[in-house]
Amino acid sequence: MSFRLRRLFRVTCWLLILVTCCNIRGSAQNAPTTNASATSQATNLVGVVGGGMLSREEVKALTFGLDQIAILRDHNPLGIPLWQYVASALYFAIAFLVAKLLDFITRAYLRQWAEKTRTKFDDVLITLLDGPVKMIAFVILIHIGLQMLDWPPSVQIYIHKGLILMVGFSLTYLVVRFLDVLINQWKQRVATEMDKVFQDQFFPLIRKTTILFVVIIAVLITLQAMGAPVGTLIGSLGVGSLALALAAQDTVANLFGAVAVFLDKPFHVGDQIKVEAVEGVVEAIGLRSTRVRHPDGQLITVPNKTMGNAVITNISKRPNIKTTMNIGITYDTSTEKLKEALTILDTVYRQHPLTHDLVISFNQFADSSLNVQVTHWFNSTDPKMHLAGMQELNLEIKRRFDAAGINFAFPTRTVLVKQDSEWKVDSGSRNG
Repeated sequence: MSFRLRRLFRVTCWLLILVTCCNIRGSAQNAPTTNASATSQATNLVGVVGGGMLSREEVKALTFGLDQIAILRDHNPLGIPLWQYVASALYFAIAFLVAKLLDFITRAYLRQWAEKTRTKFDDVLITLLDGPVKMIAFVILIHIGLQMLDWPPSVQIYIHKGLILMVGFSLTYLVVRFLDVLINQWKQRVATEMDKVFQDQFFPLIRKTTILFVVIIAVLITLQAMGAPVGTLIGSLGVGSLALALAAQDTVANLFGAVAVFLDKPFHVGDQIKVEAVEGVVEAIGLRSTRVRHPDGQLITVPNKTMGNAVITNISKRPNIKTTMNIGITYDTSTEKLKEALTILDTVYRQHPLTHDLVISFNQFADSSLNVQVTHWFNSTDPKMHLAGMQELNLEIKRRFDAAGINFAFPTRTVLVKQDSEWKVDSGSRNG
């Protein structure tokens, strides 16, 4: 168990002790009227194991013969025979040793059984039982011992509630350790799939939240077993939780958005994404927000609740980069030269090692040019490599067009001037 988990468990134990002491103090004042209730509650919690094993006459006989010693029988500190103190201490010591023996035997048997299986999870479960089994066995033995000695009601109520507290400690400790193991197993399984920064924030939060929930439930159940007014406490907690939820509405929404991103995995750190009007490379995924680096260098913070509801385009997940380009050729180009231009384009693109799925077509008589459309896929998702490849292609096309005498078109305008009822081309007209 980690240091933080042990520290949290110690805090839980002290909280239970504090609440128990307050509850015992109030109950002890009315011990004669509440003893039967406390005894019934303790019996319900730890079971009726003792009552099924020994009759009350047989149990009373187990006094180790101390009640026959005059010096122990005749002295009555606080109104209780001295032999009962000695017998109780002796019985507690024996119960502790027997509980340890039962714990050892149980875990040894389970360990032999676990060695026959291939999974390691049962080995972890056996480790979890180290402690709780011993504690619960000790509580059962002490419950049996209560029938052996006739303690006053004011003392019995302390003992009964102490048993309840010990069972609560043991079960809480067992559940907390079990959850800690499950979370660690989960963390190891997704370690290679999750951003480390997000992982370092997500799992500690899940661990603390889960353990806190278990601790609260354990405290409430323990208090109810000891007769405390749990209903009033739950009502107070409900009102406080509602106020807290309203105040932290955005924070909770962002947290659930982070969980949605983690479970659905629409992107990872380093991916180029587009979310609504934001586009860039993901630099970090936190519990409250996701940081995206825009191509111009700006760092944009997007709340995770937006990530959870928006349409996300993961540009990095495209298999290739598709490029569509229009090349304009002048209208004075002959049909033979136009065919030659198409052949040059087909040769240049097919010879490049990173282009595939090429489509070239003379598709349009545009305003100022004969339009040739070139569509191809670039066999890389690296933007820098794509730009370098496009530069190589364009330079080769320009070189071959110049060698073949094929001219690129550009926007032109011809101005006609009417002179003496005749239309003439204005000599001052220019391209533009």
